[in-house]
Amino acid sequence: MAFLRGAFLPLFLHIFLLNRSVWGKVELTMNDNLEAYLGDPAEIPCHYSFAGVNEEPSFVIIQWFVRSAGNGSRMRIFYSDVNQQIVDNNTDYTGRIEVTSDQRGNTLLIQNVQLSDEKEFFCQVNGQEAGNAERKTHLRVFAPPEASEIEGVPNGISVTNTMPSKVASCEVRNGFPKPNITWYKDSEPLVPKVGQVNVITLVTREYRGFYSVQSTLEYRILKEDKDSHFSCEVSFSVPGAIRTRMSQSINVTVHYPTTMMELWKDSPQGLVKEGDTVELRCQGDGNPPPVFVFSKEQEPDVLLESRGDVLILPSVSRKDSGLYQCRVLESAGQIEVKEEVTLTVHYLDPAVVVPKDLEYMNKGENLVASCNALSSLKTVTIWYKEGKQVGHGNTLHLNDATYETSGQYVCEVTVPSLPSLHTNGSVHIVVQGGPQLAGVEDEIQLEEVAGRSLNLSCEARGHPLPSITWSITGSQNWQEVMSKANDHMTHSMVSVKINSDVSAVCNASNSQGTEVKVFSIKASKHLFLIYIEHMQVKLSDLKLGNCLTNESQLFFFLLIYLLLCAVEGSGVIIVVIILCLLLLAFLGSVVYFLHKKGKIPCGRSGKQEITKEKPTKDDIVVEMKNNPKNEDAVLLKAVNGEKKGPNDQVTVV
Repeated sequence: MAFLRGAFLPLFLHIFLLNRSVWGKVELTMNDNLEAYLGDPAEIPCHYSFAGVNEEPSFVIIQWFVRSAGNGSRMRIFYSDVNQQIVDNNTDYTGRIEVTSDQRGNTLLIQNVQLSDEKEFFCQVNGQEAGNAERKTHLRVFAPPEASEIEGVPNGISVTNTMPSKVASCEVRNGFPKPNITWYKDSEPLVPKVGQVNVITLVTREYRGFYSVQSTLEYRILKEDKDSHFSCEVSFSVPGAIRTRMSQSINVTVHYPTTMMELWKDSPQGLVKEGDTVELRCQGDGNPPPVFVFSKEQEPDVLLESRGDVLILPSVSRKDSGLYQCRVLESAGQIEVKEEVTLTVHYLDPAVVVPKDLEYMNKGENLVASCNALSSLKTVTIWYKEGKQVGHGNTLHLNDATYETSGQYVCEVTVPSLPSLHTNGSVHIVVQGGPQLAGVEDEIQLEEVAGRSLNLSCEARGHPLPSITWSITGSQNWQEVMSKANDHMTHSMVSVKINSDVSAVCNASNSQGTEVKVFSIKASKHLFLIYIEHMQVKLSDLKLGNCLTNESQLFFFLLIYLLLCAVEGSGVIIVVIILCLLLLAFLGSVVYFLHKKGKIPCGRSGKQEITKEKPTKDDIVVEMKNNPKNEDAVLLKAVNGEKKGPNDQVTVV
């Protein structure tokens, strides 16, 4: 009974109020829609006013109801009148709502909006005799989704597929309301098209009310798409707007067959010569890179061993020249593609010299030597002898051969266009003939001071190597002091003691002939005797000859001789003579002083001999003669440099 009374009273009041509504009018204003973010508070205003009445009703009932969209039943969540405000218990809004009132109406405040709050909220106002009214607001709740995730297929996609293939998938989670996904290729949207573009979308509603959307793009891949980038765009609603987020772009691996190839010589750069290591590299436009096989046109069925896309030919020779091919290892339904390159291996054979090794010539003969080297390129030939260039070209002309013609001739063959390619050859020329003595004179006239030694030198060239002998007349005191020979020349030197006129003959001979050279040496007076004669004249001019004893004169001349020997060859002989003259003047003054004092009797005139009681063969005899003609000759010889010591040796060639 209590339940019937509790239910009957509101119904009675409702009928009563409806019957009274004809007496007045309630004007009620509410928003059709209200939007709020998940977790935010939501305020739903309800403004009302009374029309057709003289005064505001004293008793007004306000109630709030909620109804899910598309559901016919609704549930009250709030009741108020002038005496009380009641939030209904055991609803989803118990403890989460609050209603505030003002002169214009009241406002429903919902704390911590949930996804389940997306419903229709009704505001009902009953002013009894002033009338009643009811309006609703649709509360929309928004939850932006998480960032999208895009993933391309891990394996490549072949262009040979005739139907669209899966390219990538894009997934967005935990959004409300349901987000949408749009696919792009190179910033251009993709629209589903039969046989070209297909988009498969899977929408999931989680228990908490969020939406997750997964979209799969299927696309008919072409070769041109190898550089394309795919991305997905997520669009979702927010209060008052629609926002979008673009994922990162991905590039898918496109598999396509090889249609074009290139084959080239990767190393060495430039021309190839024998001994080089050659690398041929092959490249195609297919993806993944195909398997290449190499062969030579002359042997197309023989596959050459290679390392991937590189064919290595170590230490090539001229037989490796030819046309090389690179082909793609064929697969089912694939058209054969190949490329070719021509390899030329250049060479230079060893030089062939004619005559070779050793060649004999006679003096005066002519010879033509040739040097040839087979080459695949133009060559240049230069002839050298002892490091000096003596010819240019393949032939070398040797005319009117002399002994200077003998020697080693080397021909250098080079390739200007390939400097590292070069060779050489040589020939040794030997000129045969009789001896040829050095010097242009057959007889040499010489003059040497008696008592000295003279070195005579003789050099002879010839082939076979000549021997040298000496024939010397006029002196028994001679000896060979040097004798040496090499491949080209014999050299001999003798030392001859000159006591009288000497004739020396150098005789060079071999199997081809004989040649001689004569040295005629005239023995001249010793320079000391010339000095003695000169000083004898000076003493006579001073009239001191009778005033000097034999011992004094001997001492005087010996002193002059020693001085001359000491300075001879030093270039100061004139200074010595002047000193001797000064010494004579000093001695003359002393003698004259002694004569005045009567200490030395002087009265002899004419010649004075300086002798010893028992002369021997080693004694020195000086005859003082007044011969003015010899004075100038002696001085002239001294000035002109005839300053050899009594024991000096002179070498004459």
